[in-house]
Amino acid sequence: MIVIDANLLIYSYDRDSAHHKKSRFWLEEVLSGVEAVGLPWQSVSAFLRVITNRRLSGMRVSLQQAVQVVDEWLQQPNVQILVPADEHWSVLRQMILEGQASGPLVSDAEIAAITIEHGAVLHTADRDFARFPGLRWKNPLG
Repeated sequence: MIVIDANLLIYSYDRDSAHHKKSRFWLEEVLSGVEAVGLPWQSVSAFLRVITNRRLSGMRVSLQQAVQVVDEWLQQPNVQILVPADEHWSVLRQMILEGQASGPLVSDAEIAAITIEHGAVLHTADRDFARFPGLRWKNPLG
């Protein structure tokens, strides 16, 4: 299963991003493929938070447009929302402590934990994920 981090989702819709074209092509391929795709709620909410925030640089869209994009992702037969498993706290605790994840890195630890719990591979352009033991991750842009 491919798990998608928020940065790839944002780059795919922010035409002002230097990573837009490559990320958009990759995302369209993945969403139209047959391999299972997992979207953690953390990635979805971060996408909505950033892509609709007009105070941030880059191309931004209306809330209605952003919600429609998420609806389209979730209509794909290979896409599912990922939620924490029964042992989430145990895995999350390990990610936080062993990955030295404090402050904003706690959100990354959550995504790492969910990815591990589902036996998946996280796809991200964020190298901070290298800090999490046992997490399989890949940068599809680089």
